[in-house]
Amino acid sequence: ETPMRSVGWLGCALVLLVGVADAASAQERPPPRVDLHENYPNPFFPSTTIPFVLNPELCERGHQPLVSLKIYNVLVQVVAVPVLLNSNGERLDGLRLRCGSHEAFWDGKLLDGKNRELTQGVYYAQLTVDGERYTLKMIARR
Repeated sequence: ETPMRSVGWLGCALVLLVGVADAASAQERPPPRVDLHENYPNPFFPSTTIPFVLNPELCERGHQPLVSLKIYNVLVQVVAVPVLLNSNGERLDGLRLRCGSHEAFWDGKLLDGKNRELTQGVYYAQLTVDGERYTLKMIARR
């Protein structure tokens, strides 16, 4: 009877140690280099703002990350490129940005050259920073 109890205690001790190791490794993970926040308002119609943060470790040694933001429809077609707020209306397409908080604005107009407004449905904002992609689901609804 005694050997079973010691195995039981050993098993409990191993579970505790593994659990502690998982918690420790979770704390050692570096923070994300980019935070893509939920657009607001969401659902939106016709326009929305998309906030994102480029964290300081991206800008070590004076590096300015290369940033693009594109809006896709459910058919994975690029339908818009938002503008960077507090810029001179620059489209967020291959811009070198400083680290910190930024906001992109989409007026709901499509890139089809006809100045048409978006239709209701699901859209995806894909932020690309130095080649890494971050995606956000957005809902357009009147």
